[in-house]
Amino acid sequence: MKPSRTIVVSDREPGLPYSKGMRATDIMVSGLSPFRAYQVAEEVETRLLDGGATQVTAGEVDELTAQVLQDLAGERYAKNYLRWREVARLDVPLVILIGGATGVGKSTIATQLAVRLGIVRVVGTDAVREVMRTMLAPELLPSLHTSSFAAGKALREPPRSVDPVIAGFREQTALVSVGVGALVQRAAMEGSSAIIEGAHVVPGFFDLAPLEDRILAIPVVVAVDDEEVHRSHFVARSTDAAGRPFERYLAEFSNIRKVQKYIRSQALSHGVPVVPNYHLDQALTAVIDLVIERAAARLQPRGGRARSGRVAEVGGARP
Repeated sequence: MKPSRTIVVSDREPGLPYSKGMRATDIMVSGLSPFRAYQVAEEVETRLLDGGATQVTAGEVDELTAQVLQDLAGERYAKNYLRWREVARLDVPLVILIGGATGVGKSTIATQLAVRLGIVRVVGTDAVREVMRTMLAPELLPSLHTSSFAAGKALREPPRSVDPVIAGFREQTALVSVGVGALVQRAAMEGSSAIIEGAHVVPGFFDLAPLEDRILAIPVVVAVDDEEVHRSHFVARSTDAAGRPFERYLAEFSNIRKVQKYIRSQALSHGVPVVPNYHLDQALTAVIDLVIERAAARLQPRGGRARSGRVAEVGGARP
């Protein structure tokens, strides 16, 4: 049995000891799951002990961490880890906008992404809509007081040329997007990173260009193309959260699918990446890859920054 020995990170005040838990949290930004990240952090400690180290610099720990990631997880994760260390030099906040229809896993991805990227502010557009409901009576704006996939039933004059489901969703989204814009403005004003998620984060309904010098905005849409997989998400919800109207979700499933198709079309027409969510870790890794790529590009001189064209889908391919 190896003797217990403390390894001090000497260039951090006041000389803190190496912590597997803290190192694992740092490693998760590469896209690894918490369990795998902790395994890497343990291996880093083992190699430091085997090397006889009692004091190391933060740079030496980072270098060793990247090597262990390369050995245990692969080049992709090692590269993400090193690139994120550089991304920490960004002088503007990250604002990640995650859209998608009901039941595709937006909230779960947003929550896990916040943990891995160290972002403390996560806001759902359902909360924005709820606040707006308290200020605007149903008689004034009836579409605001229904679910995103049922807003068409609240239209006073359903259009003949557009599916009422989509017409209602568009009307509701246009209203809630005012609140989404306010959240983005606040992040820019306060210089604080945020994740905004919800069905109302629809490409084409908010303009990020005026704030591009003050924030790094990264929009993405989450989708589940397979109908049965999508349906199973609602069934899974019903087993671990009592009191929510899952039966209504299933009854309105065809409308939810229509909304997804519309959101996807908006994403493709506005060059916003679509991440399929068949496996949480794969979807998270795809989003983290995208965030790191965009952040690294932001650090390049403006003249050399690559412009992205239309993006169909990124990462997270169905196994």
